[in-house]
Amino acid sequence: MLLAVALWVAGCGETVIDDAKTEGAIEKNVEDSVGKKVDAVECPSGVEVEKGKTFECRLTLAGGKEEIATMKILNEDADIELSRLQPAK
Repeated sequence: MLLAVALWVAGCGETVIDDAKTEGAIEKNVEDSVGKKVDAVECPSGVEVEKGKTFECRLTLAGGKEEIATMKILNEDADIELSRLQPAK
């Protein structure tokens, strides 16, 4: 599942993933493709764009169940994909 997410350029010259846009894209894609109702998504802020790097976001589904979405950065344009969705421990 490929998610296109816009970049945000920090003042110190680093390019980082826009966590708010990523959270919205994950919510929509999980609901549309997997059919699970998502109540909330939390992704870390300040994730630098680096091809091949992964990071995790925490999803709260309807009913309170939590899952972890592992995201992978595909390129310097900050295209990311949801590489794994698994129950939170």
